[in-house]
Amino acid sequence: MPTKTIVWDTAEALRDDVDIAEYLNAAVEEFFETDDVSYLTHALGVIARARGMSDVAKAAGVGRESLYRSLSGDGNPSFATVARVLRSLGVTLHVARL
Repeated sequence: MPTKTIVWDTAEALRDDVDIAEYLNAAVEEFFETDDVSYLTHALGVIARARGMSDVAKAAGVGRESLYRSLSGDGNPSFATVARVLRSLGVTLHVARL
């Protein structure tokens, strides 16, 4: 008998601000370990979908379609876009010595 599987959507698992912050922190750590910025942009995209992509795009001052492209695994958003998205999500980045 074949095994039944379901599609996992991380955005559905991000229920509150604590979940979002922990997920984003994990993505930042992964980025610094691998130098692969797609971890961070993908995580921002997942969080934006969890919050509502249209609402995030509007708050960030960018088009919804443009934000989808920028925050995909293949996207390459400018730092200004990342900063506006972070602000619209109600989070910030902190810097610490390694």
